[in-house]
Amino acid sequence: MFRVIAIFLFSLGLLAGCDTKQQGSNPTSADAPIPIKVVVVTMFETGEDSGDDAGEFQRWNERRQLDTVFPAPHMHHDIRVNLDTGVMGIVTGMGTAHSASSIMALGLDPRFDLTDAYWLVAGISGFDPEDASLGSVAWADYLVDGDLAHHIDAREIPADWDHGYFPLFSQGMDDKNRKDYSLGEMFQLNPALVDWAFDLTKDMELPDHPTLAATRDLYVEHKVAQRTPFVLRGDQLAAMTFWHGSMMNDWANDWVDYWTNGTGEFVSSAMEDTGTYQSLDYLDRAGKVNKDRLLVLRTASNYTMPPPGKSAADYLREEQHDSYAGLDAALENAYIVGSVIVDELLANWDKYRDMTPGSEAAPAETY
Repeated sequence: MFRVIAIFLFSLGLLAGCDTKQQGSNPTSADAPIPIKVVVVTMFETGEDSGDDAGEFQRWNERRQLDTVFPAPHMHHDIRVNLDTGVMGIVTGMGTAHSASSIMALGLDPRFDLTDAYWLVAGISGFDPEDASLGSVAWADYLVDGDLAHHIDAREIPADWDHGYFPLFSQGMDDKNRKDYSLGEMFQLNPALVDWAFDLTKDMELPDHPTLAATRDLYVEHKVAQRTPFVLRGDQLAAMTFWHGSMMNDWANDWVDYWTNGTGEFVSSAMEDTGTYQSLDYLDRAGKVNKDRLLVLRTASNYTMPPPGKSAADYLREEQHDSYAGLDAALENAYIVGSVIVDELLANWDKYRDMTPGSEAAPAETY
């Protein structure tokens, strides 16, 4: 009974753990905003204590000693900060609606100064076995939205269509003129910043695990899927529907190819990143953040299609029952690789506060 009451009180911001400090949620006009150097953006957390089933946030929370809690009833999860280092960690919640609203709420929070902050999305994802292996880490150049579309059930599409998706207000996938205006279907990250992050991490040796080998060995038709974990560049498709299967995987590749004019490569499938960027874009226009300081790092907890001999439905149900074979490795590698970037920024903050790596490069594009 005490545990139930304690959890209830904590959720109301009335009880703080002995290892955390809690700050007020209603700053006065005399309170100076807290300058933040790095915001680590995670999407879900299953628990807050060591030893439980950790989600994306727990490693960052514990290892970065994010021990000051700022109650955030206007967001999915309370905000945690290490006031000594200037590192903040948040949990947006899953899906573009949660991520967009949480990022917007944070960006407008008067308790923090985010004008110089770098933003690191660090989350797990499904990966295309054609491009990467379980536990691998991908830096995205493009974020493509998989929800803004027309869709006709595959059982009713014309015989010469590969799938039932085509862009909103278009005549079909061959309508090149549709890309002349933006509804938020695609965002390109600062290419020079992505270059910088990839160059710092591309040669890292990532830990391997027996559970990874047992699963990747099933993918006999995909050589890259059988590799040990590695760091690569690969683009992110964000969609609220958790899809799976070879046919949907083909659609994801087509969709990313279409919106990036053939320059992008679909690698990771998740739910949130276009929502995160959209809010940062609006906040940038208001002078609250610098959207060109966003990095998106996704790690492979599972594949986006089944191995030979298994149906998409059976394999997806199997994964949902037994969890993803690459989950622990993906969570760990997100922290290992992401920390290289965080440590570099903190160690040389006098330089990076005023100069974004590659800031002399051309600005990112938005379609």
